Amino acid sequence: MLLVLLMTWVALWILGRAWSVLWPLVIALLLTTLTWPLARFLRRHGWRPGLAASVVTVLFLLVGAGTVVGIAVPVAAQSGELVDGVVSGIQQLREWAAGPPLNIGDDQVSQAFDAAAAGIQNSVGSVINVTLTGVGTVVNGVVTTVLAIFLMFFFLKDGPRFLPWLTRQLPGRLAVDIPTVAARSWDTLGAFVRSQALVGLLDAVFIGLGLWIVGVPLVLPLAVLTFVSAFVPIVGALFAGFVAVLIAFVSNGPTDALIVLAIIIAVQQLEGNVFQPILQSRGLGLHAAVILLAVTLGSSMAGIVGSLLAVPVAALVAVAWNYVREQLSEPAREEDTGEKSPPQESPAAESPGAESPAAEPA
Repeated sequence: MLLVLLMTWVALWILGRAWSVLWPLVIALLLTTLTWPLARFLRRHGWRPGLAASVVTVLFLLVGAGTVVGIAVPVAAQSGELVDGVVSGIQQLREWAAGPPLNIGDDQVSQAFDAAAAGIQNSVGSVINVTLTGVGTVVNGVVTTVLAIFLMFFFLKDGPRFLPWLTRQLPGRLAVDIPTVAARSWDTLGAFVRSQALVGLLDAVFIGLGLWIVGVPLVLPLAVLTFVSAFVPIVGALFAGFVAVLIAFVSNGPTDALIVLAIIIAVQQLEGNVFQPILQSRGLGLHAAVILLAVTLGSSMAGIVGSLLAVPVAALVAVAWNYVREQLSEPAREEDTGEKSPPQESPAAESPGAESPAAEPA
């Protein structure tokens, strides 16, 4: 037991030291599961692996750029109205604060602004440090994204050769066990990404419909932002909801902003407690309660990254456990019946790792 605990600690320490490399690798794997069906379709219709991977990567970049443009252009086109709405919203807040029960006068507001300005001036060093930290985070994010896209291209191009190569490198029974678990894990990651995309689509449709009924502007960009942010647990939903409520406040007033806030809370509760557990439990073979507990544990241990990776990690652990259980139960069945069970076909026949390199064009 002490040896197992020591090896676990060493493995976690190595993962922590190599996280700058592992994080782009994880993102690339998730992106590959999302784009692999199109690459597989092109390869099956005679496209060479490099050409298919290049086309899919370029299309992915175009979709990403189109999403950014689809959000930024309408916002820029209505920036004047948004600025006027912000000024009007601030004036409404001052008028509301001046009345009962707060009865805050203009002199008190001015004193509050002066105190805030003095506090900012006194903490210039802290502001600079926070700014530099934010800039460093943005730079690291850009580097991670670029590296993940390059890795995604190579996974799309050479992914089917990985499992045959891994089979040749491993000795004995490991040459069968590990590639089988890897193929099943690939299918599980694909199910996770597809279920997450479906959950994000449901969020975008319901929230966008609510914004359209209330009469909030920029419905389409807000719906697209909701769909994209659904892939980032907790923070993504909070950010998209904050933007929607802010735009509703500055354009339609506080009443519509409260209505939009109620719609977003209702949809998020429905998504977090109904849609996401049900869809992910069906796609990943995990009970909804297990998914909720995994997300809670992951977020408490590693924050946003932990909540993002909690469900796929739990699903991969379940895949490995199910395979071990199958292998341990096979000898008992053979002893009881006196017959050898037929070999099981891997369910990952459609995954990148399941294609034979001999079937690929040279």
